[in-house]
Amino acid sequence: MTRAHAVAAAQRAFDDGRFEALLARRVAIRSESQDPASAAQLRAYVADELAPSLGRLGFACRILDNPVAGGGPFLLATRLEEGAATTVLGYGHGDVIRGQDARWRAGSPWLLRRDGDRLYGRGTADNKGQHTINEVALAAVLAGRERLGFNVKWLIETGEETGSPGLRELCLHERAALAADVLIASDGPRVAPDRPTVFLGSRGAQNFDVTVDLRPGAHHSGNWGGLIANPAIVLAHALATITGARGEIRVAEWRPDSLTPSVKRALGDLRVDGGADGPGIDAHWGEPALTPAERVYGWNSFEVLACSAGNPEHPVNAIPGRASAHCQLRFVVGTDPADIVPALRRHLAREGFGQVTVTPAREGFFAATRLDPAHPWVTRVTTSLERTCGKRVAVLPNLGGSLPNDVFADVLGLPTVWVPHSYAGCSQHAPDEHLLAPVAREALGLMAGLWWDLCEA
Repeated sequence: MTRAHAVAAAQRAFDDGRFEALLARRVAIRSESQDPASAAQLRAYVADELAPSLGRLGFACRILDNPVAGGGPFLLATRLEEGAATTVLGYGHGDVIRGQDARWRAGSPWLLRRDGDRLYGRGTADNKGQHTINEVALAAVLAGRERLGFNVKWLIETGEETGSPGLRELCLHERAALAADVLIASDGPRVAPDRPTVFLGSRGAQNFDVTVDLRPGAHHSGNWGGLIANPAIVLAHALATITGARGEIRVAEWRPDSLTPSVKRALGDLRVDGGADGPGIDAHWGEPALTPAERVYGWNSFEVLACSAGNPEHPVNAIPGRASAHCQLRFVVGTDPADIVPALRRHLAREGFGQVTVTPAREGFFAATRLDPAHPWVTRVTTSLERTCGKRVAVLPNLGGSLPNDVFADVLGLPTVWVPHSYAGCSQHAPDEHLLAPVAREALGLMAGLWWDLCEA
């Protein structure tokens, strides 16, 4: 078998329906980590579905209990070859966001359905489809070679959608078993559907509640309007101090200094594209001096995710006693995560809103990470991908979203190279999540070529 044969074999698995059948079986497992009743399904995904499949490829598999009470299990699959000098660690997550069954236009989220170029189903893009692509591509290479010449380890968790509880603790405990030279994994979106992409880290995320709690209960707006402060109005004015009218950040400590010339060069030719159904970019929104790519990959962004006061569904003529907003800061390397909430408290106090409280969300935060785009592993991976597709690969210093990449970069000390197989308009975390067929087919070839090149190296 040649490299071209391996790439073609991986893509035949898409053309003849084998990839789709495998993904359908995995989508059917309702592994909703946000639902405590799904514990058995989480274990079934790694123990009954993935472990036998990887076992047939020569992996020794261990199911590991989560060191955090209530957290889902892990799968550690290891394929070692005598004399191999290089070890690649892969990662994926078998859990999915809640199905939101009643809101799907495209049938049940647990039944894979193809409509044109779209494969609909919960987990198709995030993340079952992505780690399945990597597995099927590796199988195509193994089918034509007696040995790889390198070691492969795969860590699959079942709690990423709830903040990866126990992942850090498990990696600390299993550091020797997870020792590797590089992390090569797949999650998140490409910068555009038709442009193969790698990203080298992720933005961090800190969620928090901003609350104005003035008094117990509500009071008649006719009797008390103009006499007592309205917490919703106070909250609105407090939130308005955090950014300008176009969303540019005004909290000094939240403005990073890490958009260096090398990062700007890496982002210089990137066009952010969410596909045909993705929202249009608001040219007037965000930091004025930055390009769209710099705003999402090289800068911080503050968002209000939910806001409430009174009874929005059934308003009454009463001034509420309390108003609250659930907010988030997505942040890049160069922002001190320990100072995000304290910095906001100081800012609000300076602006005259000392009565506003800021409370970190219970789930904590993802840290920000970034690998130097000039790292040798980045060159190795991008060179292989470009050899297969004949296109220039987009290299992002970090993803716009958040992943537990800090565990691999900081705890395990690995260079991290992510090769995403989805796109920004895939509706992950929403009804009608889907995987694009052309992207999946191309990705199977890209990963087969990458595994083959690592064999040759």
